[in-house]
Formats: sequence, structure tokens, C-alpha cells
Amino acid sequence: MWLSKRGILIVMHVISGVRDPASSFPLANDLDDRAERRQANRAVIVSAFGLALTGIVELAIALLSGSVALLGDALHNLSDVSTSVLVCVGFRASRKPATERYPYGYERAEDLAGIGVAIVIWASAVVAGAESVAKLLRHGATHHVGWGIAAAIVGIAGNQLVARYKLVVGRRIQSATMIADAKHSWLDALSSAGALLGLVAVAVGWTWADAVAGIIVTGFICHVGWEVSTDIGHRILDGVDPAVITTAEAVAAKTPGVLHAHARARWTGRTLRVEIEGWVDPGTTVSDADRIGNLVAESLAPRLPEMRSFTWTSRGIDVKPTR
Repeated sequence: MWLSKRGILIVMHVISGVRDPASSFPLANDLDDRAERRQANRAVIVSAFGLALTGIVELAIALLSGSVALLGDALHNLSDVSTSVLVCVGFRASRKPATERYPYGYERAEDLAGIGVAIVIWASAVVAGAESVAKLLRHGATHHVGWGIAAAIVGIAGNQLVARYKLVVGRRIQSATMIADAKHSWLDALSSAGALLGLVAVAVGWTWADAVAGIIVTGFICHVGWEVSTDIGHRILDGVDPAVITTAEAVAAKTPGVLHAHARARWTGRTLRVEIEGWVDPGTTVSDADRIGNLVAESLAPRLPEMRSFTWTSRGIDVKPTR
């Protein structure tokens, strides 16, 4: 039995439940999602072990020395372990297939995990800030400064390695949540540097320096907490770079057979979904309209390599519509 392309799509919908109109326009730059998930899970697991070890070492020495700057840094490292768990849960949930209730699938679970990352960062800021202010007010002492300095150096090295690793993987697979988690680890390296400076100052006789360093570390935590929160909020609210829309409309408008085009786009997890309405001559057949849509997809894929889902809707009109 012979079936047209649209007939195949109908059969796919009836038999398998696939209802994504983007499946009619496969892209040349489609990536292996399973391979990306393996990379993400490997990065999260390796990072979690590294940060857990670093955080435990710093926490033990912070409790021994009474350094609030080192305590804040240790809490931030250990919070990274908890955020790694959230990221793993998000990646696992996002792989579930689309359903009638969730026709776009569960990819937003990765963005929701990013919200969890932001919450943990802000919680770390509250604890570190409260401890630092309390020590400054009560003129608390710091002991075993040499051990504290060594722990801070370990924290700097460990967090820089982990942050770089997660950032590279996050950018490669276009995961806002993993990039947010990488920024969290990068912040921990700055926190360790702040703790180190405070402890060095204590070693030369400035007893108040540790509490001040703890407050500065808290400021770093708040800064990255704000950046992560705005990035994730941008994704949740379907925000995209305006250049994506401009590029999509320009490429579509230049495609032979397209009289005018409107574009929309949004991120769901690691997927950039581009939807284009193209106005064509009213005499254009359905088959030709689909062919034009495929030409638009082929032309747009190299211009928007991050695009992983393309939907084309043709409109028949013989005059250019106004916005």
C-alpha cells in the first residue's frame, strides 16, 4: 500500500501516538539525544563526587578552626552535590515521551530542576551571610589558620575543575540547567578565594577579616544566584534571543514561494523549537506548500544550529499581511 508523507504521519499518530508536527520536517543537524544524556549524567556524577570530597574536607576544617568564610564555602560545595541530584532528576524526567496531556513532552523538567538549583544557591547565601554577620558582631576567633588556608586552596582547585567540566558539557548539549550548575561551581571557586584571603588576613593579625570575607563570599553567592534565577526564568517564560526570530523570518521570506513569514520560538529544556507561518500563493498545492516548508527548514538549520524542532504552517493569501 502506497502512502504519502502526510499519510505516513497520520499512521504514526494513530499507531504510535506521535503528534508532533515537527516530525514532518526532519533537520540535518539533529543530534543524538541519548548520547547527550550520557554526557550530562557522567558530568553530574563525576562533579558530585569531586565536590562532596572537597566540601567534606572544608567543612571539617571550618568546624575545627571556626572560620565562617570557610564554612560558607563548604556549605556551597555541599549544596552543589544536592543540586547535582536535582539536575539528574530533571534529565531523567525529561526523557519521558510526549502524551496527550503533555503534547510537548517533559523536557521542561530540566528547567524546573534549574529552579531547584537557584533555590539551593539562595539558601546557601542566607546561611553563609547569617553566620558571617554573627561572627563579626560577637568578635569570634579563628583557630588553626594554616589548615584553613590549605582547605581553601583545595576548594579553589576542585571547584575550578568541576565548573569548567560542567560548563563545557552544558554548552555542548545546550542545557541551561547544567550551565547554571556550572556557574554555581564557579562561584564556589570565588568563595574559596574569598575565604583564602580572609584567612591570610587573619594570619597577619586582622582577626575581623574572616567575618568580612564571609560577608564578601555571601555577596558572590547572591550575585550568581541572581544570574541563575534570571537565566532560568527567561527559559520558563519562553524567552529567546530576538536574533532567532529575526533570522527565522528573514530566511523564510527569502525562500522561493514564500510571500511573507511570521516566526515564533521557545526553549523546552535543551530543545529550541522554531515555528514559522509562511504565506504562499493561494493556488499552491498542499504538496508544494510542504516542499516549501522543507526548503525553509534546510536553509534555516545552518543559520540556527541550536534549532532541534521546526514546525511549518502554510497560509494562502495573495497580499502581504500587516502585523
